[in-house]
Amino acid sequence: MSLWSRIVNAARADRLSREIDEEAQSHIAEAVAHGRDPAEARHAFGSALRYGEQSRDVRLVAWLDSLRADAAFGWRQLMKRKVTSAAAILSLALAIGACTAAFRLIDAVLLRPLPVADPARLYGLFRQSFDFDGKLRTDDSYEYPLFCQMRAAVKGQAELIAVSYTSRADLTYGSDQDMEKAYVQNVSGWMFPSFGLRPAAGRLLTANDDVTPGAHPYAVISYDYWKRRFGLDPKVVGRTFRADMGIYEIVGVGPEPFTGTEPGTITDIFIPMAMHAGVTHPDWSWFRTLVLLKEGVAAEPVQEKLRATFRAVNQERAKGFTAMPKRFIDRFFRQKLLLQPAAAGISGMQEGYGRALALLGVLVALVLLIACANVANLMSAHAAARVREMALRVSIGAGRWRLVQLVLVESAMLGMLAAAMGGLFAWWSAPFVAARINPPDDPARLILSPDWRLAAFGLALTFGVVLLFGLAPALRASAVQPSSALKGGECPHSRRRLMHALIAAQAAFCFVVLFVAGLFVVTFNRLSHQPTGFSAERLINLDTLSPRQQPMALWDQVTDRLRALPGVETVALAGWPLLNGNGWNGVISVGGAQPAADLAYFLNVSPGWADTMKIPFLAGRDFRQTDAYPGAAIVNQAFAKRYFDGPDPVGKLFEKVEGDGARTRFQVVGLLRDARYRNMREPITPTAYVPIYPQPRSSATFIVRTSGANSAALASVLRHEVPRARPEFRVTNIRTQLDLNRSHTVRERLLAMLALFFAVVAVLLAGVGLYGVLDYSVLQRRREIGIRMAVGAPAANIARLVTVEIFAMVLVGSLAGLALGLASVRYIQALLYQVKGGDPAMLTLPSLTILAAALLAALPAVIHAVQIDPVEMLRSE
Repeated sequence: MSLWSRIVNAARADRLSREIDEEAQSHIAEAVAHGRDPAEARHAFGSALRYGEQSRDVRLVAWLDSLRADAAFGWRQLMKRKVTSAAAILSLALAIGACTAAFRLIDAVLLRPLPVADPARLYGLFRQSFDFDGKLRTDDSYEYPLFCQMRAAVKGQAELIAVSYTSRADLTYGSDQDMEKAYVQNVSGWMFPSFGLRPAAGRLLTANDDVTPGAHPYAVISYDYWKRRFGLDPKVVGRTFRADMGIYEIVGVGPEPFTGTEPGTITDIFIPMAMHAGVTHPDWSWFRTLVLLKEGVAAEPVQEKLRATFRAVNQERAKGFTAMPKRFIDRFFRQKLLLQPAAAGISGMQEGYGRALALLGVLVALVLLIACANVANLMSAHAAARVREMALRVSIGAGRWRLVQLVLVESAMLGMLAAAMGGLFAWWSAPFVAARINPPDDPARLILSPDWRLAAFGLALTFGVVLLFGLAPALRASAVQPSSALKGGECPHSRRRLMHALIAAQAAFCFVVLFVAGLFVVTFNRLSHQPTGFSAERLINLDTLSPRQQPMALWDQVTDRLRALPGVETVALAGWPLLNGNGWNGVISVGGAQPAADLAYFLNVSPGWADTMKIPFLAGRDFRQTDAYPGAAIVNQAFAKRYFDGPDPVGKLFEKVEGDGARTRFQVVGLLRDARYRNMREPITPTAYVPIYPQPRSSATFIVRTSGANSAALASVLRHEVPRARPEFRVTNIRTQLDLNRSHTVRERLLAMLALFFAVVAVLLAGVGLYGVLDYSVLQRRREIGIRMAVGAPAANIARLVTVEIFAMVLVGSLAGLALGLASVRYIQALLYQVKGGDPAMLTLPSLTILAAALLAALPAVIHAVQIDPVEMLRSE
């Protein structure tokens, strides 16, 4: 009989048994029909049971049949314990779902390779350098002339591909009133053919589209954008749009899987590098460099050639740094190039969230271990309760592996049901978390579609979970001693050491989760309440553009128009808002001396800006309409302390020194209180505010303070009033200052939220597991407790008897968790802000939480123990 027929028969085992019985009866009936005595015929035929077993072994796969029988028996066992089974399945489902969701996020950001030809040969080019505070940092931005020289240096060994940082740009397919936003990326024209990509429509960019600066106004749109914006309209090829004061023609659509080179951002439009103004500026660092090695070429020799070219270019550039301080030049020469694998692409999200996602994976793994320990304890308790059943099975000939299989099949059914529910949870939770990675106005867009890696992870996770919580109870059940168990004696394997060890492990893992959650909650609280130095309430920032440079008189007309609107308190103008991430810096010289080695920051502002921002003057005055750049300057306290060593720098002079030695002189006319400039994490920077007049501008930000508390209600009115005042201007973005401030705590808010959620889950799971073990302990020692109470033991002694061993394990686990938590601080220090693992609050909170959970879990078991009636118990014995 073929293997396939035997497998099919295993699926119809009951019917097969009936057929074998009918066949046996037909043989006996045939013998009787030939005149033989029925009893003699049955005796001659032999044991019908043995005949049936032999026939079944021939006609089906024996182990598959036993597996089917064990599955049916396991399902009946689960149905007998519906509440316990449901609790185990739900706890496992939550943990498995969290692990799967974390893997989906980690895979989308860090692991999923780009859909290009041989992504393993793709590297990113980074450079290491030292900040002005001496800290080592890694940067991935380059200048285009340098890129061209490096590309020529490794020609034949590797292809260098330039890709700009994807940005949200304003563009229109019609009039200025129909402006919309899209994610745009400048790329080398040879990127698409180097990646082996084919167009879905039209053609892709080529090297010929990236030769002459400004001469190739072509664009390729992504398949996602084609589908979302144009509904897969084939007539999109040939359409034009206007962006960055230029008109571009769409020449093709990229392949469906390819969404750009930045995980977390789906690029809508690709345009040639030659169409960016930075290609002619040797001092503009504005794009990343990808290195695609030729087949068979190692990374090391390519890296050495790139380093040699990089050093030669830097030496040439340093000849123009005649006025720069020696420390600055030394740091410049200490830069070093690195090639790092970039099969998954390169993005700021990888840098900002890579370690956070890895930590998230560790937290969910700890929660999974807690859930597995919880279910393992429940399975151990059930195995102990079934010790007589297992002894009977051994007595009638069941082997050890047969008992292991019986328990493991039941565990596998629990695991598969939990995995199915966990998959649904992961399907919902991963996009939910991804939507909160970036600010609402610029959400992350991750590729979370399932693939073979997710399926393999899910299968491996389910298999591992089943082994984690099912193997120990299965081995314990299979090692039963029939003689001892059937006589009612205590089996040595029913000892509670395994369950106590699992309780200690649960307490340790729970302590770590609580400890880390506390660190992130405190970090988020301290960072979000960090003083900014200005009042963000009722502030709206209107980022405004004009197709060409406009005189400041026209900007003033718009300011006056906005100031006259109902609900507007004050209006000012600045180059950009505070805390939006932009920066303009330079080195400072005082009294004609050598420039200082550290940087000061600058910002163009109009008169009244400090009053609008509610930043008080400590000395001097505000700008006047007659103040011009260069000339007057208002500085903050950090600037005064760093460069003038005094509280009142008004009237003093300083110079901003350029790399070529040119100096721009300023006189301090006012001193402002310190305010944060770029982000919330870095210290207050020395800052000089300079007049926004008189140079014409094509972009600036109107800072509007409203008189009402709901400033967002005026956003639409303000957006439309700007072009009404002057049609040359349009608002590209509106953000409240509160939203800008909150954008600096998005990562910390997400980590605190997720860590707190997992901490609550970990405490609940640990509490349920602790209750199960205590309840089992009371049941196992019911006779002992009854005897003790019969001889007069007080309730306090009974409570201590029940809980002392468990609480000792909780204490041991908490101490182990404390050691693990303190060891983890070093790894996650980069994600923390003004908080240390050794803070008393960080140690007290997890300890008190675990103690409270242990007391709550112990209370029902203690009540059960002290309510045992010794007379009734002994009578039942």
